[in-house]
Amino acid sequence: MKFYWIKTHWLVKTLFSGFTWSFATSEKVVYLTFDDGPIPEITDWTLAILAKYNAKATFFCIGENIQQHPELFKSVQKAGHSIGNHTYNHMNGWHTTNDVYQLNIEMCADVIRELSPNSAEKQKLFRPPYGKLTWKQYKFLKEKNYKVIMWDILSADFDTNISPEKCAENVLKNIQPGSIIIFHDSIKASRNLKHVLPQTLAYLQENGYKMKAIELAPEPK
Repeated sequence: MKFYWIKTHWLVKTLFSGFTWSFATSEKVVYLTFDDGPIPEITDWTLAILAKYNAKATFFCIGENIQQHPELFKSVQKAGHSIGNHTYNHMNGWHTTNDVYQLNIEMCADVIRELSPNSAEKQKLFRPPYGKLTWKQYKFLKEKNYKVIMWDILSADFDTNISPEKCAENVLKNIQPGSIIIFHDSIKASRNLKHVLPQTLAYLQENGYKMKAIELAPEPK
């Protein structure tokens, strides 16, 4: 079984302090995030369950998926969620040359800009696939005014070897004000996502939490 930092360790946050791992706040608010979409049926389902709980989230989209499903991408925005760049081809920064990685970021940005000019400039959020990024790649993103958004809580919904119950435990035991929680609106993650997300939303609502989209305003911690 693979090892994951389910709750991101404080030392990791300190060593990579340029990334946003969570937000400093005393308000009962969390930031739900979804990677790898938009994907028909899975993203549709996610949007419907978020609407049921009046929850807003941030979707880190793959450029190729946006291009294949432009109307679904527009539906994410119409529902009031924010958008982030997740590269065009879901690239692993550690296994990709800087030039190719930078081009892939720009390709995704171009697709977003074509369909949503305002969000492309106002919501310059980026999440590296697999959470893997080199220093030069990070420097490029910073020069382009992107905010690199990581996570405080890893659901591990993408891991088909863990049970839906374990996935829910990963999230529910670690929530605190300002947490950034990572899910995936992908086919691979769908079994776990369909179990953990309704439980998470119900828990947050019952405990007085607001669920907001990331907009760049809060200060990272």
